[in-house]
Amino acid sequence: MAPSPEAVRLARRLRDLRETERLTQKDLSHALSTGDARVAVATISSWESQTNPKLPPEERLRSYALLFAMSDIPDRLPREGDLTGAERERFDGLHRELVRLRDDIRQQQTGSPASSSSYTFDFESGRITLICPEVPEGGRSPLADEKNPNHTKLYKYADLDALIEMWGHVRASNPELRVRHRLPTEVSADHLSGHLILIGGIAWNRVTSRLLRVLDNLPIRQMSVPDLADGEIFRSRDGQEYRPVWEESKEPVSEDEAPSQEELEAEQAQDAWRDETPRELVEDVALFARLPNPFNHSRTITICNGVYSRGVLGAVRMLTDDAVRERNEAYLANRFPGGVFGLLMRVPVINGEAVTPDLEISENRLFEWSPEEDGE
Repeated sequence: MAPSPEAVRLARRLRDLRETERLTQKDLSHALSTGDARVAVATISSWESQTNPKLPPEERLRSYALLFAMSDIPDRLPREGDLTGAERERFDGLHRELVRLRDDIRQQQTGSPASSSSYTFDFESGRITLICPEVPEGGRSPLADEKNPNHTKLYKYADLDALIEMWGHVRASNPELRVRHRLPTEVSADHLSGHLILIGGIAWNRVTSRLLRVLDNLPIRQMSVPDLADGEIFRSRDGQEYRPVWEESKEPVSEDEAPSQEELEAEQAQDAWRDETPRELVEDVALFARLPNPFNHSRTITICNGVYSRGVLGAVRMLTDDAVRERNEAYLANRFPGGVFGLLMRVPVINGEAVTPDLEISENRLFEWSPEEDGE
């Protein structure tokens, strides 16, 4: 898809600013990088691209205006207090110009949401932390032990397929921002003040459990029920319950081959058996929600959750799968223009694999909520 004229206009202006001062992209990368906020050469190249321009965060445009307002371009980004009267005037004018060009792009994208295929995870600024559940000790690989010479920390992570899928997508969408992943036990106040992406349910991710209690306006709760040992169902505020679908396995197992209760508990597979009969999961339920961070309203919380891990992966892939991502982004932009919402989805499971929900199929959408509909 060809870039919009508005996007090309900003990309050309940024390139012209650099080339007028005879700076290379490497020179500009060095000048704009401060502390932990490093700006890579590839990032500058993406902002200047005439064929596929990336939208710079607004704070980077301020840095551009600050740098190119100087009479003599310095090697490092100056402080605003270092500007002379004439330089400040140039800074104010250039900053307004660049922000206006950027606003034109955002307005154009809002009018045509399908033209932006990953806006949900394009963050303008701030740190981004993915919080992933921790595998119970009894279910971990020996390599999760720090004393093992081949220790691999990722063996402590549950929902690892969902984490890898989300991690790659968020990193690619935000090359200039710091993206981290943490276990719930590693989460600090610093992490909680940035953008949060919560992966997994309440049983193994205590941060998700805590925040679902804090986020009172989200009319969806996850809860344990007596008939499910390895997953937690969803219940909406009106009392409607949303449960996974199991079918009796078509491959019966002899009594001698049936696992013991202790083995099933250790493998987190108790729900796959009912009265000594094996069952097959054919449909999971996924929750995807986007809300303001209650600890910092300039940042967001994204919840990707499921009754089981296949639901978690379905919630993640809903906006990372190339086959349906663009359509799903367009649906969310049109259905929830305020950007705050909760959505329960059906996730079919075929041959053990989660099928990515297509939001254009109404049967896949089980429950939808936005604060505008609550009159908030």
